[in-house]
Amino acid sequence: MSTLTARETVTQLATLPRVNLLPPEIEEQRRFKKVQVGLGLAVAASVGIVGVLFLAANGQVSAAQGDLDTETARGTTLQADVAKYADVPAVYAQVDAAQAQLTQSMGQEIRWSRFLNDLSLLTPGKVWLTGVTATESLDGSPLAAAAPVPGAAAYGTPGIGTLTFQGKGYTHNDVAAWLKALASEDGVADPYFTQSTQEKIGTEDSVTFNSTAVITDDLLSHRFSDKAGS
Repeated sequence: MSTLTARETVTQLATLPRVNLLPPEIEEQRRFKKVQVGLGLAVAASVGIVGVLFLAANGQVSAAQGDLDTETARGTTLQADVAKYADVPAVYAQVDAAQAQLTQSMGQEIRWSRFLNDLSLLTPGKVWLTGVTATESLDGSPLAAAAPVPGAAAYGTPGIGTLTFQGKGYTHNDVAAWLKALASEDGVADPYFTQSTQEKIGTEDSVTFNSTAVITDDLLSHRFSDKAGS
C-alpha cells in the first residue's frame, strides 16, 4: 500500500487534463456576444466621434453665418451710402461743364486795368497820351497789326489784336523813346508810329503822333484756364 503526500497530490491534480464539457454552440454564442460587444463599442465610439465633428461643424457654420450676417448688414449700409451720394458724380460733371464754359468764355481775357496801370508807369515823362484804342479777336484767331492809314503796313508778328495810340510829345526823339518803352511791355509786339507831326502849342514846340502795336497772347490773364496737371 502506497502513501501519497500532500505535495504529490497537488502535483498530480495540477497535471490533470482540462475537459470542456460545454456544447460547442454555447462557446460560439459566447464568442458572438464578445464580437457584438466589440462592435457595439466601436459603433458607440463612431457615434461619439461623429457627434463631436457635428458639433464642431455646427459651430463653424454658426460663426460663418454670423460673419455673413455682419457683412450683409455692412453691405446694406454701404448701399444706403451709395444711394445717398448718387448725385455726386452728376454734380462733379456739372462743375466740370461750368469750368469748361468759363475757360472757353474767359480764355481770351485781358486785364486792361493792369495793362493801363503798367502803361502809365512806362510812358516817358515828356510824352502824354490823348487816346488808346484796343481791338481784340475774341475767338482767339491770330491777327496781324492793322494798318491805321492807307499804305502803312504792320511788321507781321501775329497776335490776338491791335493797339492804337494817339499822343503828344515835345520832339520826335520823345516819340522814339515812347516806342522803345512800349516795346518793353510783355504782351506787346512791333510798336511803330504811323504819323508824327511837329506843331506849336502856344509858343512851345510839340509833336502829335499816332502809333500802333500788336497784342500777343502773353497779355492774356489765363486766370480761368486749367492749371497744368489739374
